[in-house]
Amino acid sequence: MEWIKDPTGRFSERPHYQPEELDIICEDLAYGVLQKRHNGRLVFPIPTDDLTVMIEQAEADLDNYADLSEVGSSVEGVTEFFQGRKPLVRISRDLSEKANQENRYRTTLTHECSHVKLHGFLWEIRFANGNLLKSKIDKQTCKREVIESAGAYDWMEWQANYASGAILMPLTNIKATIKQFFFDEGSSVPKLDDESQEAWKLLNRITPQFGVSEQAARVRLIQLGVLVKGLRNQPTLWS
Repeated sequence: MEWIKDPTGRFSERPHYQPEELDIICEDLAYGVLQKRHNGRLVFPIPTDDLTVMIEQAEADLDNYADLSEVGSSVEGVTEFFQGRKPLVRISRDLSEKANQENRYRTTLTHECSHVKLHGFLWEIRFANGNLLKSKIDKQTCKREVIESAGAYDWMEWQANYASGAILMPLTNIKATIKQFFFDEGSSVPKLDDESQEAWKLLNRITPQFGVSEQAARVRLIQLGVLVKGLRNQPTLWS
């Protein structure tokens, strides 16, 4: 991680993580909670209850049944930071109470956990040294259209999105799944056109194995360079 200038003006400086760094951080986070709760075993999909524990182990409080209507109808998660107390992660009750929203709920939990792990120290610095931040932001609000998106519209949201996928689909494990898929398909080229039939077959293998939506799996594979448009010659992060 290195410090670079924040062009958004939210911070004077902001942390820049290489994707490889995020993968290491997130794999350690996922493995840590799984091994502790399952006698050293890695269990996939990561049980949803383990994801709530992960937030607590990240030193944050969790409100799983929050009414977030006051911050917008499309807001599904908010992480609030305070001076002298733990952050508070608030998840919309529309996600936690509806079984058909399970995948989105899981992604939102890991997205907000990522804000705590990757960005919580920024607020600690703010409270210790008010000169670091130019504004009085004390919470990160995450909208439905932002979570599970591949766009780099905002560095903080991009990092949290990448980390969310990297927690649910740790690099070592998704790498093994991808390699097995290409072996089964008899392919020596570990890239697929993102609209091909083979891409759908790979997505259909990943989504149940890791308990994620098709969109979350697609974003992860795009970020890793496995799914590309027109089979462009791009390097993969997992090879």
